[in-house]
Amino acid sequence: MCNLYNFSSSQDELRALTKVLDDIAGNLEPSIDVYPGRNGPVVRNFEGRRQLAMLNWGMPTASNVQFQATKARAARLEAKAQTVDFKALMEKEPDKGVTNIRRTDSKHWAPHLDAKSRCVVPFTSFAEPSPVEGDKDPLTGKHRNFWFALNESQPLAVFAGLWTPWRGARTIRDGVLDWEVYAFLTTSPNAVVAPIHEKAMPVILTTQDEIETWLTAPWSEASKLQRPLPDDMLQQWIFRLPRSFHLNRRRR
Repeated sequence: MCNLYNFSSSQDELRALTKVLDDIAGNLEPSIDVYPGRNGPVVRNFEGRRQLAMLNWGMPTASNVQFQATKARAARLEAKAQTVDFKALMEKEPDKGVTNIRRTDSKHWAPHLDAKSRCVVPFTSFAEPSPVEGDKDPLTGKHRNFWFALNESQPLAVFAGLWTPWRGARTIRDGVLDWEVYAFLTTSPNAVVAPIHEKAMPVILTTQDEIETWLTAPWSEASKLQRPLPDDMLQQWIFRLPRSFHLNRRRR
């Protein structure tokens, strides 16, 4: 599961690739690491126009999953002799969100498959955690990530995504808020990703034609893009390039 990616391209390049008409994202940082629950740049269909905006990463979790989580929390509260309003408790149940979407045939995702709910998520590299337990990065001491990009220069590409307005809670402390959220599709891994993550890889679009199809075509046509990227179009390495590389790249 991809839960970390980097965007280190210019806004001008992104706007040109995706044919953005409106940009409300503000001035983006030269290099952005995006994690679940954080905001990331997204190009979406919005009120009949193509818009670049900052959305929060994590689509709403299925209601049955939230129901079970609320049920478990209610039981813990009742065990402490606390009175529980289950409906109110469920409305406030924290939802960290779904970051990767594989089962587009699920009823949960059916309302989000129309072109108006599709988006593309720009990236220049993405990470998958090492499949080896206890594999530590010697520089950080944290679990090692393997990074992937189209090639070593890390050119701009996009993930095929979905977005939606949502009212809910990310955390108990912050409570119920209004959000605009997104996630991207995954598919079977190609031969480059499979040794690191054997179950899935993000759906990657590299051309304007693919982006146009994803953002405008009927689902019967757009759904055909949910496929692995050819092996020769992706490279993998262990250590990511330093931040100075991305800063210099933006200045060129």
